[in-house]
Amino acid sequence: QVRLMESGGGSVQAGGSLRLSCAAYEYTYTGDFWGWFRQAPGKEREGIATLQGFGTYYYADSVKGRFTLSRDKDKNTLYLQMNDLKPEDSAMYYCAADWSGAPLSNRHSGYWGQGTQVTVSS
Repeated sequence: QVRLMESGGGSVQAGGSLRLSCAAYEYTYTGDFWGWFRQAPGKEREGIATLQGFGTYYYADSVKGRFTLSRDKDKNTLYLQMNDLKPEDSAMYYCAADWSGAPLSNRHSGYWGQGTQVTVSS
């Protein structure tokens, strides 16, 4: 059974950094989408960063230039480095894997993790 386990969330001040990890179990990455979504209270879940294949990255405009995806093949883990965090980045962050179609769409039938909370104070 595929499991995605997120970690690395926490509370930081604006301008700070966090690195989120998504460790995948019983899942072999073969090039379909693997990425990060977030959902703030009262808002729809949004795609923010997705890896396709072995070097194609998609980023939402809201995080472009501040967030960076990377993958550790040996650890079967996807990372999201988040720099220059802003209060509007506060949300529950979810890892998702193994879907096709639109890279930042939350309407897919791929696998989801349970989420990790990120809170940014001003």
